[in-house]
Amino acid sequence: MDQKTEAEIVIRVLKGDRQAYALLVDEYKNPIYNLAYRMTNNLHDAEDLAQETFIRAYQNLSRYDQNRIFFTWLYTIGINLIRNHLKKNDRRSEPLTDAHIASASRAREKQTTEENIPAEEKMLQLEKSLQKLPVDLREAIVLKYYQGLTFEEVSVITGDSQSAVKMRVYRGLEKLKKMLEYVE
Repeated sequence: MDQKTEAEIVIRVLKGDRQAYALLVDEYKNPIYNLAYRMTNNLHDAEDLAQETFIRAYQNLSRYDQNRIFFTWLYTIGINLIRNHLKKNDRRSEPLTDAHIASASRAREKQTTEENIPAEEKMLQLEKSLQKLPVDLREAIVLKYYQGLTFEEVSVITGDSQSAVKMRVYRGLEKLKKMLEYVE
């Protein structure tokens, strides 16, 4: 969805067409949920945080600057809610349990061939290692690589300079590399 379309939808919502907001929710519900899940590693928390992100965005829609890109504004709301959630619960994430691993493996089993099993195990180890990173490094990596955002977009969302974002991504990748080398 382009910036012009988003702005038109926001104007419609602000004029009283509450149903138009569903277009924005439909467009961004999966990326916001994925962001919340990657940061918390908890399905229930991710659902709650995604829902709260859209509620807060709706409540503050009159404050949205239409010169900004809507999704970066929405992501900023989401990432701030996630940060607060993680601080409030005083934890990085729910540990990845054997039940989570078994569930994920069963869900992917249908798509996985014998030759992809090592790749599948590496992916699970990457997910475990990602959850062990400090929140700021995890956040930078999730936004850059899992969400596919540019350094500029990550900078806008986090409120940090592009050089700070690049440094966090670099440090996060280095830590992940060391963790994964240790496992092998």
